[in-house]
Amino acid sequence: MTIHIGAEPGDIAPTVLMPGDPKRAEWAAQRFLDNARQVNAVRGMSGYTGTWQGHPVTIHGSGMGMASLSIYANELIRDFGATTLIRIGSCGAMQHDVKLRDVILAMTASSISTPSSNMLRELNFAPCADWGLLRAAVHAAEAKGSTPHVGGIYSSDTFYDERADLTEALTRHGALAVEMETAELYTVAARYGVRALAVLTVSDHLITGAALDSGVRESSFGEMVEIALGAAFGAEAVT
Repeated sequence: MTIHIGAEPGDIAPTVLMPGDPKRAEWAAQRFLDNARQVNAVRGMSGYTGTWQGHPVTIHGSGMGMASLSIYANELIRDFGATTLIRIGSCGAMQHDVKLRDVILAMTASSISTPSSNMLRELNFAPCADWGLLRAAVHAAEAKGSTPHVGGIYSSDTFYDERADLTEALTRHGALAVEMETAELYTVAARYGVRALAVLTVSDHLITGAALDSGVRESSFGEMVEIALGAAFGAEAVT
């Protein structure tokens, strides 16, 4: 048990899927896990543990933004022994060829600042995904007949960003999408030597202004969860 996670020893699986929204954690656990039980409810941040195809899995909310995710990622790894953390969340597309409902696998995550920036000081650390997980996620997606976008994304530390110049520069440099958590997840994972990946679903588009409504979002996010689960356990055989 920690300050933010009320789970008991053994309650958290080595593999943790991390949606930002704790309600999405509940939805994913009910839909994809067998014998799911709630293991955390501190501050309303729900976490559930069950099995998927016989594999223990925890689905735990991270909250919105890198500061919140950093708290849960640190505690899940340091205090509960998590060794694979996969963010499952939404993002805003930044390229014309990336469409609503498309799946993005974040190979790298650029940022202006993260909670870990103070530790790294003047260093421009380059956070990246675990290669085995990334490759396994591509295989899992292709097995479902899906072709994910693989590349760099931007993790913003503000939701209401008015930097049109920055968006234009990131788009020009090929950033696939923007979200608010992955850069810190990859940095924390690197610090502890564990595996991390972000599997994202495009919910809105910064260029066209198109967006999914809440009902369509839920029905569209199932593919992302299935790819994440397939990556987590398919990656064990990847060398």
